[in-house]
Amino acid sequence: MHDYSKAFRLDGKVALVSGAAGGLGSEMALALASQGAKVLVTDMADGGGRATVESITKAGGTAEAFVHNVTDEAQWEASVSKAVAHFGGLDIVVNNAGIETAALLAQCTVEDFRHVLDVNVTGTFLGIKHAVRAMSPGGRAGKGGSIINMSSVAGLMGVTAHAAYCASKGAVRLLSKSAAVECAALGTGIRVNSIHPAIVPTAMGKGLLQNFVDLGLAPDYAAAEAAILALHPSGFGEPSDVAGAVLYLASDLAKWVTGAELSVDGGAAAA
Repeated sequence: MHDYSKAFRLDGKVALVSGAAGGLGSEMALALASQGAKVLVTDMADGGGRATVESITKAGGTAEAFVHNVTDEAQWEASVSKAVAHFGGLDIVVNNAGIETAALLAQCTVEDFRHVLDVNVTGTFLGIKHAVRAMSPGGRAGKGGSIINMSSVAGLMGVTAHAAYCASKGAVRLLSKSAAVECAALGTGIRVNSIHPAIVPTAMGKGLLQNFVDLGLAPDYAAAEAAILALHPSGFGEPSDVAGAVLYLASDLAKWVTGAELSVDGGAAAA
């Protein structure tokens, strides 16, 4: 009989979480560390990254902060090198760093559109690329592993005034599937999956609601919140709901799961 008693334990594993200075990323880093992983917390916001590390160490975990712009390939190389050199390997990479912009299609600038795709898509591509290089047989870590890419429910359905964001998260969804198939076909031992959260009341989630007000699509924040809440049959989520999904995909419980898209959305995509 399979022993499920320590199913989510990550003892001896090393994780890298991008965009982990706050919000969902910080909670993911805390969750991974709570189950024994050593975590490299990366973000452009150095202060926030160090705050996440402080929370992890206070709870008895092991973590280090690293300043990291996910659109810069050299910085990805440096981040992966840091994880391997400092912690002795790399088993889990969570491509969480992302941004959103709100604009009606007719008003969305090419510059804003490109910037969202650069961070959300190119940043994720680079994270996958350098994780695969390190985790594959013969790489600096070389033991395989789990790559978890943060897409969104907006990568599964359209959202008014968020064309750039939807396009970027849809791209992350299929990028993840392509990488999963390739990694499996090449026998790398690397699994690649995407997570698709709906609204979680982090700073980014609240900002998305405020966007509807700013664009005149809702009379005030309360009205925007009520309208979007109505699209979530089980209500808004919490950071721990998304972090729990990360733990599952990072753990050996998910060793036969690759190329999957996990909706963590209170039923929003199904409604």
